Amino acid sequence: MKHLARRSLMKHAALSAVIAAAALAGCSKKEEPKPAAAPAPVAAPAPAPEPLKIGFVYVGPVGDAGWTFAHDLGRKAIEAKFGDKIKTTFVEKVPEGPDAERVIRDLVAQGNKIIFATSFGYMDAMEKVAKDHPDVKFEHATGYKTAENFRVYEARFYEDAYMAGVVAGRMTKTNVLGFVGSFPIPEVLRNINAYTLGAQSVNPKITTKVVWVNTWFDPPKESEAAQSLINAKADVLLQNTDSTAVLQTAEKNGKYAFGWDSDMSAFAPKAHLASCVVLWAPYYEKTVNDVLNKTWKTEVTKWGTKEGINDFAKVADFVPAEVKAEVEKIKTGLKDGSFSVFKGPIVDNTGKEQLAKDVVGDDAWKGGINFFVKGVEGQIPSGK
Repeated sequence: MKHLARRSLMKHAALSAVIAAAALAGCSKKEEPKPAAAPAPVAAPAPAPEPLKIGFVYVGPVGDAGWTFAHDLGRKAIEAKFGDKIKTTFVEKVPEGPDAERVIRDLVAQGNKIIFATSFGYMDAMEKVAKDHPDVKFEHATGYKTAENFRVYEARFYEDAYMAGVVAGRMTKTNVLGFVGSFPIPEVLRNINAYTLGAQSVNPKITTKVVWVNTWFDPPKESEAAQSLINAKADVLLQNTDSTAVLQTAEKNGKYAFGWDSDMSAFAPKAHLASCVVLWAPYYEKTVNDVLNKTWKTEVTKWGTKEGINDFAKVADFVPAEVKAEVEKIKTGLKDGSFSVFKGPIVDNTGKEQLAKDVVGDDAWKGGINFFVKGVEGQIPSGK
């Protein structure tokens, strides 16, 4: 029995030693380090948004110092304001008619999402292209047709023309004014009539002679028209054409004239009385913001002196101070709405009343003008 007990005790001791050795081995084993976490992937920079592409269609050369030049100043202004958010391009000297449609379609094919067509005669071509490209915004200067993606913008040029008339009425010696007209459309007829009404407001003896050139830009034809008016005793000239030719012809003859669409004072400083300036930048900024902010909608926008898109500027130093004061009073009235160019009674040159006493012509009335006011000589030619 003693022998069995001793064997059992020895067996238990040996087992305890094995367990203790194993425990000791476990305690002495080094802990393996955990693998390092993989670095977080660096996010790739977001691609820069594509610039909004904008195309302009010009009827004349950008260096004409008139209509097209003024529009191109507006284009440059939005480039400066919006930077790399937009990209503009232009096509100059585009004839009205089939060529206009081809150019507009080409601008669409180039990816332009806004297209400005800057002449009345582009209207039908732009309307046709707009129907085929509903994802493009089409903007037409001085027209009257609209669609879901096609709208109209216009400046109130007649406000400047009226102020020019006031100066002309004070500066003339013959009481005969001259006007070189482009086409007999309401836009141009408004300017002829406003010029005459402004002059008659300070000099009731005024009459106005008109010569039509049936073009927007043709310096030789404009010069010939101006010379014929001077030969017919007109000594202060205004024009609805795009070059400096009328102003320069006036200076060669020792007569007076005005700049049109932009500041033309440098081209004939002895003849230059003032410039009827149109500043397109405010409207072009509005359109770009409308598209970028997705607020663009079809509308007809007609801005003038009040909105800062028209200005009668650079009045010559030799114009008497009292005449300048008269102009400034009118300009103030246009800005605050207290003065209207077309306020009755207005009678045409056949004696027919076109606007009753104290009635102010609204945009619909002005858009339908097809007459000469009393004091303008001749008849309006039919068609272009």
